[in-house]
Amino acid sequence: MEVAANCSLRVKRPLLDPRFEGYKLSLEPLPCYQLELDAAVAEVKLRDDQYTLEHMHAFGMYNYLHCDSWYQDSVYYVDNLGRIMNLTVMLDTALGKPREVFRLPTDLIAYDNRLCASMHFTSSTWVTLSDGTGRLYLIGTGERGNSASEKWEIMFNEELGNPFIIIHSISLLKAEEHSIATLLLRIEKEELDMKGSGFYVSLEWVTINKKYKDKKKYEITKRNILHGKSVPHYAAIEPDGNGLMIVSYKSFTFVQVGQNLEESKDEDMSEKIKEPLYYWQQTEDDLTVTISLPEDCTKEDIQIQFLPDHVNVVLKGQRFLEGNLYSSIDHESSTWIIKENNSLEISLIKKNEGLTWPELVVGDKEGEFIRDSAQCAAIAERLMHLTSDELNPNPDKGKPPCNAQELEECDIFFEESSSLCRFDGSTLKTTHVVNLGSNQYLFSVIVDPKEMPCFCLRHDVDALLWQPHSSNQDDMWEHIATFNALGYVQASKRDKKFFACAPNYSYAALCECLRRVFIYRQPTPMSTVLYNRKEGRQVGQVAKQQVASLETSDPILGFQATNERLFVLTTKNLFLIKVNTEN
Repeated sequence: MEVAANCSLRVKRPLLDPRFEGYKLSLEPLPCYQLELDAAVAEVKLRDDQYTLEHMHAFGMYNYLHCDSWYQDSVYYVDNLGRIMNLTVMLDTALGKPREVFRLPTDLIAYDNRLCASMHFTSSTWVTLSDGTGRLYLIGTGERGNSASEKWEIMFNEELGNPFIIIHSISLLKAEEHSIATLLLRIEKEELDMKGSGFYVSLEWVTINKKYKDKKKYEITKRNILHGKSVPHYAAIEPDGNGLMIVSYKSFTFVQVGQNLEESKDEDMSEKIKEPLYYWQQTEDDLTVTISLPEDCTKEDIQIQFLPDHVNVVLKGQRFLEGNLYSSIDHESSTWIIKENNSLEISLIKKNEGLTWPELVVGDKEGEFIRDSAQCAAIAERLMHLTSDELNPNPDKGKPPCNAQELEECDIFFEESSSLCRFDGSTLKTTHVVNLGSNQYLFSVIVDPKEMPCFCLRHDVDALLWQPHSSNQDDMWEHIATFNALGYVQASKRDKKFFACAPNYSYAALCECLRRVFIYRQPTPMSTVLYNRKEGRQVGQVAKQQVASLETSDPILGFQATNERLFVLTTKNLFLIKVNTEN
């Protein structure tokens, strides 16, 4: 069995600035333009039965504004009339109204349990679209940057079960066929295993295919499903369609391909409630194995063979327990007896007295070990020196375990440890794993639409941007940019809702739930002379922080950053903030 490779992210030291002095608040005004929408954004609020943190992460914090990474400064949203509206900016001073490019065929208001409509810009001529009712659409758009050739047409649509949102998609062109792979996210109710929240997260990897020579319509050729217990921070299909990368707090696994999900649940449940074949206990000198016998089983039906390192138990001609023992026994002194309650009791005498056996038969999982209260008390006593009822019983000793006063509130990271996993598309097994530890996930951004989206992680106080390269098996994740001290700064923004950065890394931005937008620029050379008084040296560069306050009391529903502008969507308005002037 192949084991996933444990990898690490290699930081490029030249991209770090150990002498970074912080952001300087700039009072320079930011040009801000406001567009009133013809119809309100199609916001879908969480229902009473969507009460978990996972529902909030996936649907409550959904970004209703979609940026077309194939065409600069082009954003889309869905309004409550079922129209997909587009705004493409050419000139800030001559903004037009958002225009309708497509209308969803479904009457969304008729569905009670729908989710928000979602979309992903698969290529320069394809869009994957969900209406939030469980139907997937493939849309051929023509060249979206060209108004003469742009025309949105449905090339495929099919009901795929429970409602979902689209989180990623790719387009694959080969000599004889065209296929589109998309990743769908659902939060399903756990019918059998009610531990935790009672819900699990389902990621479905759907491949839709059309062969040119057959002249048939597009059809689904593959559906693979992963299950997990937390909404992934990041999930994307590799550009060649050969794999999948996921950043999540709790791990994901593929359910058996081609197997009915209800059947797999039934099998899992039957495994959980299956009784052990035998029970065993141990002392320092011996082991006792107890087996429940069938009602009509007699002494003549039982055959037991003891060897120094092996045991073989046969009941009524059927091999019941056989295998190599964990350690050696005194096979001549080992015995067995039938008890009054119709159970078979086997006594094995240890050759190495005092040795604790972690298992009876090597590799056998059919039995259950029962530990008695005296053993538990002895183990607890041996571990007593490692524990204490007090948080820090002796803070004045040479090496105190931790000084909590040195931690600031924004340093506390509640998730224990996230991981970055790469799954192979053919074997559906994990091939690479990166334990992210305390490297908190911050946001993702598409730098190059032909590549996978980048993800940004907190490393100490900085925020580091990573570009996945699936083709390079030895070094899959490249450190491409750093936002100095941003990991620390963003942690203090308790009301933040969305986080983004420009594809050219010139600035990062975050917005709160209401009104305020914070912009953090990369360091730029100073036009005037500035001195650091403490160190007595000239400061060559300064990183500016700017704050924009929107003139609205409506909550922010969408947030996107391009190289020149920030787009902020509220229920009834679309705001444009000019961040950079064109070079």
